[in-house]
Amino acid sequence: MEASPALILSVAFIGLMVIGVPISHATGLAAIAALLTIMPPMPAMAVSAQRIATGLDSFALLAIPFFFMAGSIMNRGGIARRLIDCAKVFVGWMPGALAQITILANMMFGTVSGSAVAAASAIGGTMQPIKDKAGYDRAFSAAVNISSCPTGLLIPPSGAFIVYSLVSGGTSIAALFLAGYIPGILMGVSVMIPVWFMAKKRGYLPMPPLPWRDKFAAILAALPSLGLIALVIGGIIGGIFTATEGSAIAVVYSLALAGIYRELKFDDLYRIIVDTIEATAVVSLMIGTSLAMAYVMSLASIPQLIGDWITAISDNKYVALMLVNIVLLLMGTFLDLTPGILIFTPIFLPVLTQLGVDPVHFGVILVFNMCLGIISPPTGSALFIGCAIAKVSIEQVTRPLIPMFLSSTVALLLVTYVPALSLWLPTVFGFIK
Repeated sequence: MEASPALILSVAFIGLMVIGVPISHATGLAAIAALLTIMPPMPAMAVSAQRIATGLDSFALLAIPFFFMAGSIMNRGGIARRLIDCAKVFVGWMPGALAQITILANMMFGTVSGSAVAAASAIGGTMQPIKDKAGYDRAFSAAVNISSCPTGLLIPPSGAFIVYSLVSGGTSIAALFLAGYIPGILMGVSVMIPVWFMAKKRGYLPMPPLPWRDKFAAILAALPSLGLIALVIGGIIGGIFTATEGSAIAVVYSLALAGIYRELKFDDLYRIIVDTIEATAVVSLMIGTSLAMAYVMSLASIPQLIGDWITAISDNKYVALMLVNIVLLLMGTFLDLTPGILIFTPIFLPVLTQLGVDPVHFGVILVFNMCLGIISPPTGSALFIGCAIAKVSIEQVTRPLIPMFLSSTVALLLVTYVPALSLWLPTVFGFIK
């Protein structure tokens, strides 16, 4: 009898996804279908609605629309060009300089915007004509942009960690933010390494050295944009304000910066507000229905069933982590970042915590996996954006993308099996004992 709700939930969810039902609707409908095997129709509907409503009744969720808005303002306010100029100073000397600049600029812009798609659009759209003029292969250029744009999702401030904090039962957002720094940088470096060798093979040269005056000017111009990170993260870690309050401060800061740069038009504000409302509505519905599904999972003992399956194979946490990584990498090719976090956290977190894995460490592993998912065919959102910007097909970009993906997978394994890469900074700052 315990397996019946689990079976109905799984079959309904997969079936609805296959026929093209939006994931938030599929999640809610599958949860209701499973509840109907446990209780009568009217209570099932009432419980589902109640779980969706209570799931969204969280002060921490206010951070999501504020960070969305701050990212949109940054995206339209002339930030990308200044970060690209700053990236030239640090990686322009490398082989394939324009590709390396794209990677570092994506890391910085993804951090201030909080969106892989925004980073791919802003940095890729700016760099693509420059790389075309320099003779770079378009498929290679697209692969570089695609593989590096998710790095900002690991480097805080990150909306992905806020969602994980909510669904994991209140894991410290400050601890998660600190935990993401080293893995995020490691992911960026893991893309730079194969690009170095591929660029040398293709004959893509370094840039001519910049005069010190130009270097200083480029760094100085980028500092106000990067100051957003220092302000928000410093305030959260220092206990001056919460993540939600920090997100509101990020909006005020980005508006002030856009006013100084004078590259944000008044008409853009309407589009920014509409984009923020649309993105928030989508994510909120997804969070509500996913939390309803998580409740049904607990009633159907699905985490326990998954835990029994994993421990039947091995009760070694390192083997369990490998199994979880394999599942997440496979499922990440079909699920976007937010639904992936919402669906898999209640499934795998109880199992791994019982085996001794820290919830902060698992949060980083989960987000890293989902970052690789959005650059993978067949449904990776960053993959489609990157191909559209470079005007190449997925088939063309797959070959140069493979070495970068494999290198990032090695970085994922390092993060998985060396917990200190994630937990050292939160421990130093006293968020983990």
